[in-house]
Amino acid sequence: MSVPYETAAYEPHDSPESPEEQLARLLGRALNSFELPDETLRRLDCALAHDGSLHSAHHSAGLHRETYRHTWLLADGSALTLWELVHNTAPGSEPQHEVYVDEEELRAATSRLPLPPDTPDFELPVTVQLSPAPTPRHAYAAEDSADHARRLLRRAENADRPGADTAARLATASGHQITQAFGRPCRAGRAGLGFSLYEHAFLLRDGEELSLWEVEHTATPDGRHMCEVYVSEDAAREAMERRAAQLS
Repeated sequence: MSVPYETAAYEPHDSPESPEEQLARLLGRALNSFELPDETLRRLDCALAHDGSLHSAHHSAGLHRETYRHTWLLADGSALTLWELVHNTAPGSEPQHEVYVDEEELRAATSRLPLPPDTPDFELPVTVQLSPAPTPRHAYAAEDSADHARRLLRRAENADRPGADTAARLATASGHQITQAFGRPCRAGRAGLGFSLYEHAFLLRDGEELSLWEVEHTATPDGRHMCEVYVSEDAAREAMERRAAQLS
């Protein structure tokens, strides 16, 4: 016996809806959404990405019960999970939806359902493991990150700086972090020549991370300060080497 996935009003993983729209659909169909804590709803206001999956199912004698796990990636890098219970209380009746903030509440609600005793010939339990939400590599600060990206690209003077596609992606940045990169040094070149390398890491609205690498140096004919921006650390370090070699 196969599990009738179509009986549950559940968005497919590749749904084009935004995290906000997916949350609104979940809360709109759940009969008890008004019971969710205000703090939970406030945290979900900054959701960047959504991942959902069937967690378990029980179908027997015309009755059905499915549970779904909905996880949102938030702007601060944490994840928040809501549990959805879908069931009918009589054979052929319309499915009802409920939502809970933790598995203990979900189990308590499931135990109250009028499902018949276990009958292996007619019951098909299904458990699907949800892949964990990705953990961001950086601790992001949400401080006008899209504007910071625009200013970084605007001051870059290198001809091979990131183009319009990168700028468009960074327009959705909701957080960023700047760290100075160390490691392999470049050749010093002339006396007083200075190089600094920084990683500008951005968290995008869809939960992806994107880094730009900024080279600040004085390897110019008149010794003035110059900024260059690259899409990878290797490209940035190679540019530092070239600049130093030109004036050595």
